[in-house]
Amino acid sequence: MIYLDYSATTPVSFEVLDSYNKTSREFIGNPNSLHSLGRKSNELLKSATKQISDLLKVMESEIIYTSGATESNNMALIGVALAKHKRGKHILVSKLEHPSIYKICDYLRSIGFTIDYIENDGDGLIDFDDLKNKIKDDTILVSVNAVNSEVGIRQPLKFIRQIIRKVNPETIFHSDMTQALGKTTVCLNDVDIASFSAHKIYGPKGIGLLYKNSKIKLVPLEYGSGKSNELKPGTPALPLIVAMAKAIRIALTDLDKKERFITRLNEKIVKELTSKYPNVKINNTKYSIPHILNISLGNIKPETFINALAEKEVYISTNTACSSGELSSSVLALYNDKQRAASTIRISLSHLTTTDEINQFLNYFQVVYNKLNIN
Repeated sequence: MIYLDYSATTPVSFEVLDSYNKTSREFIGNPNSLHSLGRKSNELLKSATKQISDLLKVMESEIIYTSGATESNNMALIGVALAKHKRGKHILVSKLEHPSIYKICDYLRSIGFTIDYIENDGDGLIDFDDLKNKIKDDTILVSVNAVNSEVGIRQPLKFIRQIIRKVNPETIFHSDMTQALGKTTVCLNDVDIASFSAHKIYGPKGIGLLYKNSKIKLVPLEYGSGKSNELKPGTPALPLIVAMAKAIRIALTDLDKKERFITRLNEKIVKELTSKYPNVKINNTKYSIPHILNISLGNIKPETFINALAEKEVYISTNTACSSGELSSSVLALYNDKQRAASTIRISLSHLTTTDEINQFLNYFQVVYNKLNIN
């Protein structure tokens, strides 16, 4: 098997799984319970939260556990909108977001909020002048992801925040950092709110977090009992939280070394594809991280190509796992070319990927491409 779909999800690492299993066996008490088993679990919860806060360089009280980035995005965008609606109903988002952001924006529009989209330049970066011009007195929120999930473009969040603060200091800045953590350096001082998922960094599915600066107020989307956090009531998922803490620690280890290795793999693929297949277009720009490689196949349907590779146990994807089979909104935003956006596939790499796997992938690519290419 050759797995090249790490941006969709990653396999759980053995160390992380071991932490999950150990916690499940040895910490059976509800962290909200007052008895000794509950207190024991609560201490471990505090310890895991402290570890995450130290790794991300934020306060423990600024961490809210969620089921994943989609819930975090909902909690952030809707929570801000409901908290700030008396001051304004204008929200800005980029054209390079994860589909979950756009679905949330559709909902917010249906209840009276105005959504505007920030243009990007030819390399995929936010158009800073357009951002300045579109921030108004009633703009309550700007949401720009740290790394795009389809073409891997990394945005300069610190500079974007400086623009927002200069034009309207009351505007809150949210970033979906799901594709950034463990791949590139993240700094939560650059944003007010940020979303993460553990399953993108070799952690378990079903757990994520929302970073919320202590000065920011959100309206809860859920109500119930539980002492862990007013925004996320109920029993904390202790084994998942402990496993995520371990996953974050491992993900942030040797980042530069991992990136250098992945860059070499990326360059190998690009060199091969550009030299052999003139109709294949590389959709990444100079601001794309090497972990995500997006290409357009021309007249070959992406789903057909992906299924043909899957028959050979080679696994890639179209754009994002949440929007498979749809037009790539990110490629369309970059090139304004519907044909190019309709024929994209995404190859996502990991430090676990081997050179031998890439060689095999390129061989299978040639076989499938030559079979399906009608020109």
